[in-house]
Amino acid sequence: MGFASSAEVTKYIGGIFEAAFVDPEIGPKLEATGLVVAFDFTDPEAVVLIDMANKVVQEGLDGGPEPMATMSMTADTGSAYWQGKVNLPLAMAKKKIKVDGNVASLLKLAPLGKKLYPSYIERLKADGRDDLLA
Repeated sequence: MGFASSAEVTKYIGGIFEAAFVDPEIGPKLEATGLVVAFDFTDPEAVVLIDMANKVVQEGLDGGPEPMATMSMTADTGSAYWQGKVNLPLAMAKKKIKVDGNVASLLKLAPLGKKLYPSYIERLKADGRDDLLA
């Protein structure tokens, strides 16, 4: 079925980072990267901006800092990625995920991202969103 709206994409995928920022192990590591990353999704259209240094998640780019890197993909691909079902370099090579900006910084985030997969899956299950599980 997939995400019903851009607000839902922000709730679940942005929520991964909201949870991570308060995690005593992962939060300080994300903050230390100082990265600003935008996730630009289609189906449905949604932009989620993550400002690591300030621990801010917002929908859209208005009023936020300029992203250092932007990852573009369908919302379904994004959801599968956060479940650990998508190999980032392979998806980039196959153009399923397009990256603009500082690619090296995003690849540095990948090991931290892996620690976030379980909380994303748990959140979907807790909300009865088994339709989003890959």
